[in-house]
Amino acid sequence: MSAPGTGGRERADGARAVADDAPVFVISVAAQLAGMHAQTLRQYDRLGLVTPGRTPGGGRRYSPRDVALLREVQRLSQEDGVNLAGIKRIIDLESRVEALQQRVHELIDELERSEHRRMSAESAMASGYGRDLVGTDLVPLRQASAALVVWRPRESQR
Repeated sequence: MSAPGTGGRERADGARAVADDAPVFVISVAAQLAGMHAQTLRQYDRLGLVTPGRTPGGGRRYSPRDVALLREVQRLSQEDGVNLAGIKRIIDLESRVEALQQRVHELIDELERSEHRRMSAESAMASGYGRDLVGTDLVPLRQASAALVVWRPRESQR
């Protein structure tokens, strides 16, 4: 049985692969992996740049995705000269784009399922199901009335 959050994936060497968002690293290990000081990670957490998971006792636990984000923050800051407010905005926008792309994929999947159902229904109709309905409306329409209705206000409304 796989551990929660690992997705049950195993590597070729038999070791379990860790999901990108599994909070597994304590702050000292995450800092070392990202090439930063632990105090920097605490500051980034306070600023909302990189928000790690928390243990029931309140300890920070960083995921591989968090470590990659820490490296990206460092790169934007050191190589591109972006300030922390700018980095936060970039991260927020990238997160929003990712969420929108996910929603687009969900909508495309839903559209494909709807199209498949429509084609199945058309196929069923063409293959004889409802043969007596061919050429007629599925929902009968009532004829529109040509009657004229005149509205007159009551005496109390005048």
